[in-house]
Amino acid sequence: MHMQDIRSIAKVYGLKTGKQTKVELVRHIQQAEGNFSCFATATAGICDQDDCLWREDCFALAQKKSN
Repeated sequence: MHMQDIRSIAKVYGLKTGKQTKVELVRHIQQAEGNFSCFATATAGICDQDDCLWREDCFALAQKKSN
């Protein structure tokens, strides 16, 4: 998902986007939604949150972090 889209979602929750990274911003959105703030932590490629909006980007960024 593009940062502009993520910023738009953050604004719905009243979050300030500032100069946050994609990971920081998505984690804040996850917290605002009442979910785990786990974005980009699935380094083993395992996650039980099948309906997560961030799932595809999460796995991709987690993989980059583990390399």
